[in-house]
Amino acid sequence: MTNLLNERRQRLMHTFSPGSVLLIPSAHHALRNGDVDHAWRQDSDFWFLTGLDEPDSVAVLSPGRGGEEYVLFVRPRDKDAETWTGRRAGLEGAVATHGAEKAYLIADLEKELGRLCEGAQEVAWVFGRDAAFDSLVLRAVRRHRTHPKLRINGPDRLTDLSAALWPLRLFKQPAEIEALRQASEITSEAHHEVMRLCEPGRNESQLQAALEYVFLAGGGERVGYGSIVASADNATILHYTENRMIIPDGALVLVDGGCEVDLHTADVTRTFPANGKFSVPQRAVYDIVLAAQLAAIDACRTGKTFHDVHDAAVHVLTEGMVTMGLLHGDVATLIKENTFKKYYMHGTSHWLGLDVHDVGGVHDVTSLEAQKASKPLVPGMVLTVEPGLYIAIDDLGAPEALRGIGVRIEDDVLITEDGPDVLTRGCVKQPDDIEAMVRTTPRWVKPVVI
Repeated sequence: MTNLLNERRQRLMHTFSPGSVLLIPSAHHALRNGDVDHAWRQDSDFWFLTGLDEPDSVAVLSPGRGGEEYVLFVRPRDKDAETWTGRRAGLEGAVATHGAEKAYLIADLEKELGRLCEGAQEVAWVFGRDAAFDSLVLRAVRRHRTHPKLRINGPDRLTDLSAALWPLRLFKQPAEIEALRQASEITSEAHHEVMRLCEPGRNESQLQAALEYVFLAGGGERVGYGSIVASADNATILHYTENRMIIPDGALVLVDGGCEVDLHTADVTRTFPANGKFSVPQRAVYDIVLAAQLAAIDACRTGKTFHDVHDAAVHVLTEGMVTMGLLHGDVATLIKENTFKKYYMHGTSHWLGLDVHDVGGVHDVTSLEAQKASKPLVPGMVLTVEPGLYIAIDDLGAPEALRGIGVRIEDDVLITEDGPDVLTRGCVKQPDDIEAMVRTTPRWVKPVVI
C-alpha cells in the first residue's frame, strides 16, 4: 500500500511544475446531534493520497521542494484523548508509518502554510468543499499580497486541484480492483440473504438490517451509501430511504445497497417478489429492464462512451414501454423527444470507486453529463449499469396492472481489453433464479417474527 500511495502522489505532482503547492485536507468529524458525531468516514481524496484514516489533517505536496515534497499536518499524540476516541499517528507516525518527509502539528497549519507558499508559482486545492479551509488558504495567500517584503514572492495563480486529481482516481489499479471485487462479492451475498429472508409481513427495516449485517459480518467496513429497501410503490421513489413499511403480499421489493472494502464501495440493486413469485405484469416489466441492462452491459467496451451505454438501455426500455402500452408512437421519435423519461428519468451509469458516485470527469466540456458522455471507456474504469422503470401508482395514463411497479437492476462493471467484467455477476438476477432464492433458508440471519 505504501508504494501505491507514493506512486499516486508522484503521478499527481508530475502534472504540476516545481514551485507548485498542492493542498489536500482530510474530513472532519460532523456533529449528528447533541454531543454525538456522525459515523466517521475519511475524505476520499485525502485517503487516496495518504492512507491516513484520521480527521483534522492536511497533506501538502510541493513538487521539487527538497526535504518537504510530502508534508503532513496531524493532531498531536494525546493519551487522554486517545483513551476516549482512539489512537493517533502523531508526528512520528506521520513520518514513520505514512511516509511524510516532514510532519507538523495541525495547530501550526496556517503559520507553516504561509511559509510553504512563499515563492509558489501555483497553489491548488479542491475549491468549495470546506469554506473554513478555503478561507485559511486565502489568508495564507493574501499574506504575500499585503506584506511589503513579500509582495513579489506570492503565488501567481490559484488552481482547482480536482482537474488534475480526479482523473487519476478514474483508472483503477490492481489493488483497487481487488477491493471492489471483495466489496462486490460481500454485497452480492448480502442481497441473496435479503431475498432468503424476505416474506410478506416483514418490515423493510428488517431487510435493511439483514443486508447491513452481512456487509459487516462478511468482511466489509461499512455501508457505501444509505441503503434503499423499497417495497410496493415505494420502489417508484428513486432515493427512498424510510425503509420502515410492512411489506405487502404480492409486492415487489427493490433493494439498493453496497458495502465498502478499503473505502471502495460496491453498488448493487436487485428487485424481487416478496412472496417468491412474479406476477405476470411484474415479470413483463422485469424482463424489459433485464434485457435493457444486458444490452447496456454489452456496450461497456473499450472505445464506447457513457452515451453508448445509456443509449443501448434506452432503446430496449422504450421499445418495451411501447409494447406494454406505457408509451405510444415511433420508438425513435419517443427517444429523440425524451418521452421515455416519464418512466425512466435517470442515467444508466456513473463512475464507481472510493465514492459511490465517483469522480473522474474531465474539464474540457461544460457539464458533468457532457463530460461523462464524451469520455471513451478505457480499461481500468469501473462504472455501474442500472436501468429501471418506475410507474407511479397514481399514473392514470398507464395500464392499471402496471401502476405502482418499480424495477431497477444494477451491476458494477470493470472495463477491460476483453470486454465488460461484471464484478457483481455472482448476484442472481435471472427471474427464475430470483424466484428460487426468495424465502429459502437464511444463512446469516435468524428470522424473527415481530
